Amino acid sequence: MSSIWRGKIGISVFGEASGPAIGVTIDDLPPGEYIDTDALREFMGRRLTAPDGEIISGAQMPSIMSGINGCRTTGSPVMALITNNEYHPDESGNAPRIARPGNADYTGTVRYKGFNDLRNDGHLSKKLIAPMIFAGAVCAQILERRGIYTGAHIRSIHGIKDTAFDPCRVDRDQIVKVRRKSFPVISDKQGAKMRADITKAAECGDSLGGVIECAVTNLPVGIGSPMFDGLENAISQLIFGIPLVTGIEFGAGFNAEKMLGTQYNDEFYADDHGYIKTKTNNHGGILGGITSGMPVIFRASFKPNPTLGRSVNAIDCSTLENTVTGENAAELACLVPSYVPAVEAAAAIAVLGYMVDYPNF
Repeated sequence: MSSIWRGKIGISVFGEASGPAIGVTIDDLPPGEYIDTDALREFMGRRLTAPDGEIISGAQMPSIMSGINGCRTTGSPVMALITNNEYHPDESGNAPRIARPGNADYTGTVRYKGFNDLRNDGHLSKKLIAPMIFAGAVCAQILERRGIYTGAHIRSIHGIKDTAFDPCRVDRDQIVKVRRKSFPVISDKQGAKMRADITKAAECGDSLGGVIECAVTNLPVGIGSPMFDGLENAISQLIFGIPLVTGIEFGAGFNAEKMLGTQYNDEFYADDHGYIKTKTNNHGGILGGITSGMPVIFRASFKPNPTLGRSVNAIDCSTLENTVTGENAAELACLVPSYVPAVEAAAAIAVLGYMVDYPNF
C-alpha cells in the first residue's frame, strides 16, 4: 500500500483499524528540536468530537518509541505507536465482504485480491488519520518556533458558511483563537447553525459534508519549485491522504473562472517596511509553485460520512448477491469538525518538508 510520503522529510503510516496498533514513522527531522508532549496531546485531542461536532477530551497520546529523547529530537526516525486496547486476534479470515455505498470495501477487495483486513475498514479506516495528525503536530511545533503558523477552520457544512479568513491579513492571533474553540469556526453564530444541522442529520440517520479552509502565515518568499515540485503539489498530495476528501483549491480557486484577468491578477506593491506584497491574494500565496510571501490559503472539500445511522443497500462480494447492511447509528453524522486538525497537519508536514533546507532555518 502507498502509505509513504517522501519530501525532504518522510512520513510512513502503518497499521490497521482492528489490529494491535497503528502508528507513524517520521524521517529526517532536524535534530535538537524541542517537542512539547502536552501540546502534542492537545493538538491530537482536537480530532475527537461529540455528535454535534463539539471537541471532547480524552485523546489517546501515542507512545513515542524512538527519535525523541528528553523532549528533543535525536536525528533518528521518530516512531509513534497508538495501541488498540480492544484488539482481539482474528485468524479466521471469514468476515463477510459486504460492499457498502460510499466506502472502499469493493475497491479495496479487488485491489488486494480479497486479502485485505475488513474489520473496521482495516488500513483504509478513517482511524488512520490519527498517526498523520501526530506527525503534523510535531512538524507544526518546529515551524511555530520559526514564526510559521498553520491554522484551519470549518468554512462550511451543508451550505452553511463561516466567515472566511482574510486572505491578505490572516495572522497568528486569528489562527490561535479559532484553534482554541470547541467548535472551530470564526463566527460562533454560524457555528451554532452548523451544529443544529448536524444534530438534525443524525436524528434522520443521515450525514453531512463540508469544506475546511486552511492558512499558512509568515512563509518566506521563494519556497517550492515549478512544475511537479510546487508547494501546492505537496500540500495536495497530503490532503488527499485524508479520508473523504473530494477536492482542493488555492486562493480564488474555481471562482477564478468567473473573473476577468484584470480582476484576478494580484497587483504588487512595496509596504512601509520595504516588503513586496500583493493588494489581493487570489493566487493563494503561491505563484508558479513558489511562495510569494503572502499567506498560503487553500480549501479542501469533504464528502458526507458514508457510514450512516440507517440500513443501506449493499452487495456481498463473495456471493454477488444483493443484501442490506445495518450501519452504526452511533457513527458521527459529520466528520468535518474532527478533520480540521488533519488538514492543519497535512499543511504543516508539506511546509516543513520544504523549509528544512531553507537558509538559516
